[in-house]
Amino acid sequence: MSDYFGKEIHKLGFGLMRLPKLDGVKAENGQPAIDIEQVKEMVDFFIASGGTYFDTAYVYDGGNSERAAKEALVDRYPRESFTLATKLNARAAANEEEAKKQFVISLERTGAGYFDFYLLHAMGADNYETYKDYHLFDFARQLKAEGKVKHWGFSFHDKPDVLDRILTDNPDAEFVQLQINYADWEDPGTQSKACLEMARKHGKSVVVMEPVKGGTLAQPPQSVLDIFKAADPDASPASWAIRFVASQDGIITVLSGMSNMEQMKDNATFMKDFKPLTEAEMEVIKKAQETLASIESIPCTGCHYCTEGCPMQINIPGIFRAVNQYMVYENLEGAKGGYRWATGGGSKASDCVQCGQCEAACPQHISIIEELQKAAELLEA
Repeated sequence: MSDYFGKEIHKLGFGLMRLPKLDGVKAENGQPAIDIEQVKEMVDFFIASGGTYFDTAYVYDGGNSERAAKEALVDRYPRESFTLATKLNARAAANEEEAKKQFVISLERTGAGYFDFYLLHAMGADNYETYKDYHLFDFARQLKAEGKVKHWGFSFHDKPDVLDRILTDNPDAEFVQLQINYADWEDPGTQSKACLEMARKHGKSVVVMEPVKGGTLAQPPQSVLDIFKAADPDASPASWAIRFVASQDGIITVLSGMSNMEQMKDNATFMKDFKPLTEAEMEVIKKAQETLASIESIPCTGCHYCTEGCPMQINIPGIFRAVNQYMVYENLEGAKGGYRWATGGGSKASDCVQCGQCEAACPQHISIIEELQKAAELLEA
């Protein structure tokens, strides 16, 4: 347990983004129906293991995640016995009024009365101005002043310099939620380590998301798995990933998006009495990182020189990150999800007109046109 903002918070948090679903059953909003009885069992096991922190969002499962939080948690446990976080998403709103209404809807869905942690969702350079235009930072401050939220911050998906700018503009943000895992630690696209260091430079504590990289580090490549098994045959790959991030400085809690009781029992058991990684265990992680880095992938550094003159405005680095998800982890479903994120609302890899300006600008001398053709064949099928 750690003491943050005067409240005891367990190092393992329950992320309610990937809850178990009922096969072939649809909820009223058309989304796959959540298996609420299994979620109740997971909540019970989590709390019995000392867990306290639950994380959801306005947009998760079209609102069904927040509703599940009410049925499985809020209606069944004393309000002061747990910490509940949710998020406001500016992209899901057409205007300022709609954005601010999300808070009211989230309260209605969860029945929580108030939120312990309230976040502005998925902040980055592409939407920071929208959050400012909608006056959502001031809205978060107002909610805290009125006692409707205890603490406010934001989740973040971008580079350290963007994080620096946002925290400089908003020094009263109380915490940041960052994507941190050992695979993205030095990754030029995600820069987990550098983002964590920037948050700490500003004196901010951090909630960790994606510690297992969307589940891929629970089933790493065999070469990485062999390293972990040689070090500790009984420890799961997920345990190495979660303990690595929980061992970093300034971590409030590490969110794991557990999807079934098996994952819950594994995570809650090895985190029940959390012990930071030893120096020898950190060396094991370093070997795993080196092995991951040696697996063939597109050597894109995310510099974006290729996109500055692209006539089709293709998000080439984003597409290449999705391709590498498949090349390194053989995770086609995850790669397609990353591809949808990279191309959402914009051009696809197949829209390339083969003008060649990107290849002339690439410092890594990547055959971008050829790689985009491969990406289209792999991820647009």
